[in-house]
Amino acid sequence: MNALTPDQRNHLIHLLEDASADADTRAVVLTATGRGFCAGADLRAGPPPGDRVPGDVARVIRNGAQRLIAAVLDCEKPVIAAVNGTAAGLGAHLAYACDLILAAESARFIEVFVRRGLVPDGGGAYLLPRLIGPQRAKELMFFGDALTAADAHRFGLVNRVVPDGELEKTARAWAERLAAGPTRSLALTKQLVNASLDSDRATAFTAEAAAQEINMTTADAGEGVAAFVQRRGPEFKGR
Repeated sequence: MNALTPDQRNHLIHLLEDASADADTRAVVLTATGRGFCAGADLRAGPPPGDRVPGDVARVIRNGAQRLIAAVLDCEKPVIAAVNGTAAGLGAHLAYACDLILAAESARFIEVFVRRGLVPDGGGAYLLPRLIGPQRAKELMFFGDALTAADAHRFGLVNRVVPDGELEKTARAWAERLAAGPTRSLALTKQLVNASLDSDRATAFTAEAAAQEINMTTADAGEGVAAFVQRRGPEFKGR
């Protein structure tokens, strides 16, 4: 079910960091093979409770699950989650951190922590209330019930639900549209939207003006304006 080991988690972080730095990478799709998208962190990978000292767990979470979620949120390219099956615990939060979420009809989202007597980690208590409000977030986290793809769409957690056989095709089509877009503009837009959730109006307006100032120095912005004036479609290069 694609439970994440520390090595796999670190590999994902490095891939996302590489995507940010690579000008030729213009969109990212995060998906999985098999029956599950991600069953969360592999709990067998850590030391047994008796071998821990105070501070160990917090350090592991900061350097592990939280760092992974931050890598998705901070990635300078648009990230699509194509959720092919069960997304539980950290796996659900990994999907929620993405910019766009496609879900197969068979997908399920589970805040599994309460079933293990654990507190939600991996950014869940930060992400969920911002996506669906505190009352629904607490309902999911308190009960740990499986949320179907259709209900996740109704709650506003996913952008679209598609038949299982069309998930890869739809994700590729969305990624191709994003990859043909103005990459730096999309990166700045992502930063503005994410930051706005923790900003007051004055701060958000200042950030917006600064982002537009920076964006106007890009070749794609020049191409977009020229295409408008010349009444033709723009050809963005991601620069």
